[in-house]
Amino acid sequence: MTPQRVTLITLGVADLSAARAFYAALGWQEHANSQPGVAFYQMHGAVLALFGLADLAADQGRPGAALGTGAATLAQNFATEAEVDAAFALALTAGATALKAPEKVFWGGYSGYWADPWGHVWEVAMNPFWPLAADGSLTLPEPAA
Repeated sequence: MTPQRVTLITLGVADLSAARAFYAALGWQEHANSQPGVAFYQMHGAVLALFGLADLAADQGRPGAALGTGAATLAQNFATEAEVDAAFALALTAGATALKAPEKVFWGGYSGYWADPWGHVWEVAMNPFWPLAADGSLTLPEPAA
């Protein structure tokens, strides 16, 4: 089994019901295995979970810990700039905060950033050097010889 993998990403949220509603407004479909205290979303080969902050701290063995956000970025890559713009607009409509509107960037792509209501930062991007598979999955290309 490869050590270079992430199978579950858990985001701590202050209000699980509101988080469920926010991600539903983005078009995410909650998995049937979700439970009252945790929401699961099946992704390509991985799962996103939403978990109440206090419950997450307790599960980590740090009851009462003040958990923060913003030190990491989750990203979604798209095939076109128009898809990036649409995803950014949908996030704002769902209640996200705009951090940086999508724009052409120095490395040759197009990207923007938004934060969900709990401060988790998402990037939406189009990278012309990283082609996506038909299902939207990303495999880094090998460098040119």
